[in-house]
Order: sequence, then structure tokens, then C-alpha cells
Amino acid sequence: MSKRLFNFCAGPAALPEAVLQQAREELLDWQGKGLSVMEMSHRSDEFVSIAERAEQDLRDLLNIPDNYRVLFLQGGASQQFAQIPLNLLPEGGRADYIDTGIWSAKAIEEASRFGNVHVAASAKGYDYFAIPGQNDWRLSADAAYVHYTPNETIGGLEFGWVPEVSAPLVADMSSTILSRPVDISKFGLVYAGAQKNIGPSGLVVVIVREDLLGRARASCPTMLDYSVAAQNASMYNTPPTFAWYLSGLIFQWLKGQGGLEAMKRINEAKQRKLYGTIDASDFYSNPINPADRSWMNIPFRLADERLDKPFLAGAEQRGLLNLKGHRSVGGMRASIYNAVPEAAVDALVAYMAEFEKQHG
Repeated sequence: MSKRLFNFCAGPAALPEAVLQQAREELLDWQGKGLSVMEMSHRSDEFVSIAERAEQDLRDLLNIPDNYRVLFLQGGASQQFAQIPLNLLPEGGRADYIDTGIWSAKAIEEASRFGNVHVAASAKGYDYFAIPGQNDWRLSADAAYVHYTPNETIGGLEFGWVPEVSAPLVADMSSTILSRPVDISKFGLVYAGAQKNIGPSGLVVVIVREDLLGRARASCPTMLDYSVAAQNASMYNTPPTFAWYLSGLIFQWLKGQGGLEAMKRINEAKQRKLYGTIDASDFYSNPINPADRSWMNIPFRLADERLDKPFLAGAEQRGLLNLKGHRSVGGMRASIYNAVPEAAVDALVAYMAEFEKQHG
């Protein structure tokens, strides 16, 4: 029997073992139908039932209001960097963006291809170690929307608050969605790549308020028009059916864990343990302003970077995988999404103490 190790990958990330087991059991024969979900027509009653249940379970988990549409699309969150302005930014219009790191910068760069992008605030003045307070933002009076990235997976910088703006608020929640409750009604549009807390890669979920549909430019490709996706129940063409199915299983699993209030308690405990270990030591460090630290992605450095390779080698020997930091920042990074159990954090903390004792 194969052994499951502790996976701290930033994405594609760990999936719940119970979900993988269920998918394995159903892989060849889904619920006695004699075929795999991967072989089903997306128009079949069977797959439509899978899709409808996944959407309803997600609505239940996030308490999504009735005047929002839930879209299961392809292209990942990065495609949304273009899809959002094509749908929400009129020709000659302006959109406000908040710059807090690499992913928000990518969104800014792409949106700039389609219109006037105003960077209303930036964490650059804090070396991307803190988020500028909203009192320092310079929002446009005529912005079509305000875009921000609640959590920067690479830098480990996270908003602990939801901005209050008059324009529709757009959020890239790829790495925080489903980790704790969030008030969807505060947003015009939320999008999230699946491969962190939703499911496997190949899928992006978009939650969009209905009054924002029908605004796409005439030049917007049909496949990128939110209205077309909404009118066709995300099946204008063949969707990523297996990723959709697996995501639905994860929504069921989350409900079985007690929903997002329960996940909040678990995730809060996990991040507290890991930051506590880092802060109690002179051997490890995290540069982020404590009030702006990410719950999901925790970067840390060793006092001597020459010890990075031995640290990673020892971690892998102990079944602690994918702790190497992003190539742009170096160091270490532990991504502790929903499917990463508290036991994984306990094992990492124990290893960090052991390594410090040997090399500190």
C-alpha cells in the first residue's frame, strides 16, 4: 500500500485523502453506471447532476446570495487577468488595481493591455512586507471596478480585511477561498484557480453578481464572455468535467468537516503553530508585518542560506515535501491549505526544532 506524505506545495496542492480514495473507487464505474466520469457526456443527466450538486454545495459553503452566478470555467486564474477587463472595463474606461505582490502585478500588467489601469495603492513602499491601509489608497471616482489580491501566495502577504469601495470589488481568491467564511455580498466578482483549496488544476471558479453580466466588449471572444457562460450553465463547450467532479467531492468533504467555520478554526490553529515556531527562534524568520501575514502560504528563511539545501534534503527524508520557496524570493515556503492536516504542521515544527538544534 502506498504511503501518503505531507505535501506543502503551493499548487497544484494537496487534496483530501478521503476524496482521492472516493475518486479511485468511482474511477472505472461511477455509481453503477458502468463508465468513468471522464467518459461521460457533459450533457448527460449523470454529469448535469454532478455539476448541479457541486454548485449547490459551493453556494451552501460560501452562503452565496441568489443574485450571483457561479461559473466553472477553464484557463485558470491567469486567464481571468484578461477576461475581467474584457467583461467589466468599457473601452476608454478606468479600473483601479491594488499592488501587493507578484500576482497582483501580473493582473495589472495584463489589464493594462485593455484599458486605463490606475494603481490606487502599492505595497512597494513597504518592500511588499505590509499592506497599505485603505486611508492611503487613491481610488478613482470613475473606476469600473477595484481589483485586489487578498492573498499573495509567493510573498505570503494577506489582507485581514475586505476593502470598502464604491465601485464593484473584484478579488483573486485563488489561495484563500474556502479557508474560512467570507461575505460574498461585499464583492462584485470573485475568482479562484482550483488547484489550491477547490480541487485539481484545470478549472477556475468565478462568482459574479448578475448586474455585472452583459457588459462585455463587442471584441470580447465568445468563450470569454461571462454572459455566455452563465446562459449555458458553464457548458457552452465541453468543460473540464473531471476537475469539476473532483471539486464537487471536495465541497462535500468540506461540509463533512463542519463547513467553513470549522475550517477557520483548524487553519487558524495551523498557522499559529508555524508562525509561533518561527517567531520564537533566531534561526528562522518571516519578514511580513504580523497583521498582514498569510494563513495559507508561510514563507520563512534560515539564518544561514547555506543551510537551505540540507534543510530541504532532511525535510524530504522525513516525508515533508515541497518546502522550497518560490524561485523569485528563495528561502522556504509552507503552503498549508485545507487539505494539509494539522499533523503535517506538527511534523514540520518538530523537524524545524530538530534542525535548529543540530545547526543553530
